[in-house]
Amino acid sequence: MKAAMRLKTLSLLVSACVLAACGGSATDEPAGEVAASASVAPAPRFADGTVMFDRMPGELGYWGNPSLHSLIEKGVDVPMSEQGILNNIEDAAKVAPLMDWSLALYKFRQANALKDDPVNVCISPAGPRHLQDAKGFRMVQDRNLDRVYLMFGGGNRNWRHINLDGRVPPQLDEVQSTFFGYSNGHFEGDTLVVDSRGFNDRFWFSNGGLPHTPALVLTERFTRQDHDTLLYTVTINDPRTYTRSWDAEWTLKWVPGDIEEDFCEKGRPLAGAQ
Repeated sequence: MKAAMRLKTLSLLVSACVLAACGGSATDEPAGEVAASASVAPAPRFADGTVMFDRMPGELGYWGNPSLHSLIEKGVDVPMSEQGILNNIEDAAKVAPLMDWSLALYKFRQANALKDDPVNVCISPAGPRHLQDAKGFRMVQDRNLDRVYLMFGGGNRNWRHINLDGRVPPQLDEVQSTFFGYSNGHFEGDTLVVDSRGFNDRFWFSNGGLPHTPALVLTERFTRQDHDTLLYTVTINDPRTYTRSWDAEWTLKWVPGDIEEDFCEKGRPLAGAQ
């Protein structure tokens, strides 16, 4: 009975989105229907059928609890801590297809207990790393400016935006490299596909210290599989750092409530510090 009431409430909230957030009228039909037998509600949608990645009207929540805490090639199983420190440093070459120089740097950072991590001096994480932050994030769709804003709870409460207006991704030699880069996206079915490039190398794009250079280009894919599950897949292409392109993947869960936000003032405690 409780599950049925919850599904009915979510269905009503989807209808409220159609009316309040999406410019619909009283005659609009809800874009999605809730299956009575489903234990988890489907992903909510706007009136035109586009998947909503953020909270519905009257709802509080954000994405958190990542299934992985560090970047690692899809299909590889290497034991490591939540900070990305390998249980066995000799497993370093298995984590990603590193070149000789980048493997040596990765092993140095690991052996040094991540003491050089820029987050220790309040430089925010970026790249895929900010999607594994313990504070979580929101994905706010601005349908007036045709953008998606990613709002982060941790890392100095930063944000990045993804353009959906069809602009062409910039050439790497024509832009000033930044921490969050330039992100342009489009939908392939229910999946938001994002080209992200133009990063500087002043941050670590992964817990654990995997290196990258300004040649880094990410192909990110966001898929809201149901109301409570977001699948994130990323293809890493950095020909100066890795011998080939490679994929990583994890899921995030919908966390009811308001996102916790904080500012970094004293840096992060070093890994293993008491």
